[in-house]
This record gives sequence, C-alpha cells and structure tokens, in this order.
Amino acid sequence: MKPFVNFIPTKLYFGAGQLGMLGTIPLPGKKALIVITSGKSMRSSGTLDRVEKLLAHNNVGYAVYDKVQANPTREQVMEGAAFARREECDFVLGLGGGSPIDASKAIAVMAANPGDYWDYVSGGTGRAQPIPNPPLPIVAVTTTAGTGTEADPWTVVTNGNEKIGFGCEATFPKIAIVDPELMLTVPPQLTAFQGFDAFFHAAECYLANCATPVSELYSLKSIELICKSLPTAVRDGENLAARTDVALANTLSGMAESTSCCTSEHSLAHAIGGFHPNVPHGAALIMISKAWFKFYALRAPKQFAALAKAAGQSDFLGALDKLQRDCGVDRLKMSDYGIGREELPAINENAWETMGGLFDLDRIKMNQAESLAILEESYR
Repeated sequence: MKPFVNFIPTKLYFGAGQLGMLGTIPLPGKKALIVITSGKSMRSSGTLDRVEKLLAHNNVGYAVYDKVQANPTREQVMEGAAFARREECDFVLGLGGGSPIDASKAIAVMAANPGDYWDYVSGGTGRAQPIPNPPLPIVAVTTTAGTGTEADPWTVVTNGNEKIGFGCEATFPKIAIVDPELMLTVPPQLTAFQGFDAFFHAAECYLANCATPVSELYSLKSIELICKSLPTAVRDGENLAARTDVALANTLSGMAESTSCCTSEHSLAHAIGGFHPNVPHGAALIMISKAWFKFYALRAPKQFAALAKAAGQSDFLGALDKLQRDCGVDRLKMSDYGIGREELPAINENAWETMGGLFDLDRIKMNQAESLAILEESYR
C-alpha cells in the first residue's frame, strides 16, 4: 500500500432539518456575503429568507450577491469580491447548488487578495501565482445534490472559452450544511444531471491513479447510493429517503474528490461547457460517458469489477446504461445543444490546454487522438 494523506477539514451538518443549525452554531465571522444565483428559486422558495432570519438569530449580519450564472465567470467572481469588500463581509456563504458555492470559494479568494482571479489559476492562460493572503472563510449550504463542492476545495470558473478548476487547502468550506429537505423541489431533469455529476466524480476518483484506500470507500459507497436511489429521486422528487441517499452520495463524492481526483472525463466535459455554456455540466458528462468508460473498461478490468459490484450489477457499462435509461437521460445529443461535429477537434484541444493535468491522473493513459475519438464516438 502506498503512503497517502487524508485531509477534509470541513465540519459537516447532514440530515433533514439541519438548515436550522445555521441559527445556533458558531460561524466564522460577523457578516456574511450570501452568494446565490441570478435566478428566482432561492427567493421564491423562501430559502434565502430562512437563511437571512437564521443568521440574524445568530447575531450575524449579511449582504446578498445574486448575480452568479449557471457557469460562474471570472467577471462575476471579481464583481462579487469587490462587493464583499465594500460591504465589509468577513466570510462568504454559498447558498444553492454547485454554481454559487463554487463562486463563493473564488470570491473568498479575491475578497482577500490583489489582482485578478486568473492570476492564481493554473492551466490555459492562468498565471498560476501563489495566493498571498488567506481567503475569507467559507460556509456552504447546498440545496442540490451534484457537485460535492460542500466537501471539497474545488471551484470551477469560466473565462472566455476556458473553464478551469482551482482550489487549495484554504478553499475547503469551514462548515457545510446538507439538508435533503431543501432538495425536494429540484426538477426531475436537473436532479438527474446533478446525480450523474456526483456519480462520475465518484467513479473517476476510484479510477484515478492517485486514489487511496479511503477515497475508494467514499467512491464505492457514493456509487451504491446513486444506483439505488437516483431513479426514485428523479421520478418522485418528494421522496425524502431517496433525496437523502442521493445527498449523501453527493457529499461522499466530494470527499472522494478531496482525497483523490477527477480525471480526463471532466477535462472533456469542461471543454464542452467552455465552448457551449448552455450545456449543463451533468449533461456534458452523460453524453461522453459511455465512450469514455468503454475506453477504460477494456484496460482496467479489476477496477471495473469493483465499480460494477458497487452499482449492483455484474457489468459496469451495463449498469451505466441502465441508470441513464432509468433516469430518462439516455437520449441526450450534443447536436440538440448546438454543438457541431466540426467543433470536436477544438473542444478536444481545449481540454488538453486548460485542464490537461487531469489526463495525467488517468490510471490508463490516453493520448489526444484517443480523447478525440471518444468525443467523436459520443457525437449524435
């Protein structure tokens, strides 16, 4: 067994009703920048109002930054950071799905540091400079089950056609609240897209060459819970037991990302999103998944046997196909999102230029011709 490090410093409050803890637990500051998306759901559902009242009950002030899009951009990060400084916020609270929580981590970096966010990003045109000052503390309150970002340090931000992940020890949330009751109204298709994102996080982290015995436990349990309960959560969103299973699977996938890493499937999916921001990240992963995992399955039979067992099947590729059919996402097509076949070489090149480091984490190495072949096989 190779030596490994296990470090997840986030204090997790998990379970139905845990949002209420926000009103009583010690928080890492006296004024929060609440980061939400530009949509209406946090207000119309009453969730933002509940969070504001709980913070007030906890004698904590707040300001709301509500301009984050489905794919957070560098411009939104810089604007949110400037707003946090003007409002004299001393911690950041990401409220919602992966987008606002990811944005909150990047905003926390830039609220405490000079220059431009892309100064600190590695890959693409990022300048990979060290962060001079500690980011503001981060609290994550997730209302969806997809990215695992409440339990990992990673944030994904778009700058032009570059969609790049970034993170360090200081961008782990100090506190994460995962309350499945907040997820009961997530629409079926979004539930599926998010659930598959968590599924692929777990599977890729299991296959990564940096996987550890601990990360493998997180990955396999996450896959087991998703295969058991995601179809039910898609069909019956108010099924709290199913929502709880998928929420836990999501958080476990974030823990897997904290102790292992995603691989080249995510490089390719982020490149698709970089060229076509209208493509939900989970959808991009789904559309390339069968070809990507087929490439792996022929070359890593031992690992795929373990993945299949976790999925409750004898064959992992069959389990993946069944899960997609059961969740109604097996007919997704790139062409439906406006992606042209002629764009695939540029998307492939972008994947290697912006997040090429994830290709280095593949247990089975692929070259640029092989990754392009995966995109081409996936195209419909």
